[in-house]
Amino acid sequence: MTPMAATRDAYGATLLELGDENPAVVVLDADLSGSTKTGLFAKKFPDRFFNMGIAEANMVCTAAGLAAAGKIPFVSTFAIFAAGRAWEQIRQSVAYPKANVKIVPTHGGVTVGEDGASHQSVEDIAIMRAIPHMTVIVPADAVETAAAVRAVADFKGPVYLRLGRNKVPTLFDNAYRFQIGKGTVLQDGCDLTFVTTGLMTAQAMIAAERLKKEGISARVLHMATIKPLDGDTLLDAALETGAIVTGEEHSIVGGLGGAVAEFLAENAPTPLVRVGVNDRFGTSGKAEELLKYFGLTHEGLEDAARRVLERKVAR
Repeated sequence: MTPMAATRDAYGATLLELGDENPAVVVLDADLSGSTKTGLFAKKFPDRFFNMGIAEANMVCTAAGLAAAGKIPFVSTFAIFAAGRAWEQIRQSVAYPKANVKIVPTHGGVTVGEDGASHQSVEDIAIMRAIPHMTVIVPADAVETAAAVRAVADFKGPVYLRLGRNKVPTLFDNAYRFQIGKGTVLQDGCDLTFVTTGLMTAQAMIAAERLKKEGISARVLHMATIKPLDGDTLLDAALETGAIVTGEEHSIVGGLGGAVAEFLAENAPTPLVRVGVNDRFGTSGKAEELLKYFGLTHEGLEDAARRVLERKVAR
C-alpha cells in the first residue's frame, strides 16, 4: 500500500533540519504554527521564531527586513491569507526588491475541507504567478516537499511554495532529486500527456494505468514548478504525444492550466483540456468529497483524456 503523508508535515520536519544546519534560517508565522507545522521550529529555536499574530501584512514586511539583514526567512500561514491579505506587501516589499523571502503557505486548495469557500484558496497560484520575480512551486508529496524546502533555502530570491493540509500518496523515494524549474516525467506514453501538479499527479498516475486497459498510452509529466515553467519538457510532450490534459487543485484560470495554455498557444498549438476548479469558489465538505465534487480525481482526468483524444483525431 502506498504510504500517505502530508506535505505540511514534511515542511515542519525539514525546517528543523535546516535550523540545525544554517543559523541564518528564521521562521515567521501568523498565529497558525500548530497547523502549518512551524511550531516544531519554534520549540527548538525560540530565538529564531517570530509569531506575528493575525497580522499577515506586517509578517511579510518583517520578513523582508530580515532578508535585507542577511537572514533566510520562511513565512507561513494558510494560502488564502498569504496570497490574499498580504498580496500588496509580497509585491512591494518582497518581489519588487527581489528579497530572499520564502513564502510557504499550507492549506492550499479545496482540501481545506469543512472551512469552506472563505478558506479554500483556488486563486493563489494565479495571483503569485502574475508577480514579477516570483518563483511558484507546488510539490506532489512529502518527499518532494522536503527536497523543495531545501532547494528554496539555497535559492536566492522570492519563492511561493504551496502546501496542503491532508495526507497524500508518496510518489518519490529518497533518491529523488528536486530541481527548481524542471518537470519530471513519471511515466512515458505516446497518445497524450497528463501535465499535473500537487496532489493531482498521484491521480494522473492512476488514470494512466487505467487508460492502458482501453489501449490508451498516457505520459505523466509532473510540473512541480509552475513558474518558471519547464518549456523544453512541455514542448517535447506536445510534439511527441499531440494532446495535453492539465490537472491541478486550483482554478483553471491562471494556474497550471493557464500557464500551459499560454505556452502551447505561442510555441506548439495542441489540443488541450484543463482539469481543475472551473472558475468558481469552493464549498464546505470533507476533503475527499470535495475532490470528487470538483472532478479532481483520476476519473476526471480519464474523462478529459478521452475528450482531448477526440479532438486530436478530428484535427
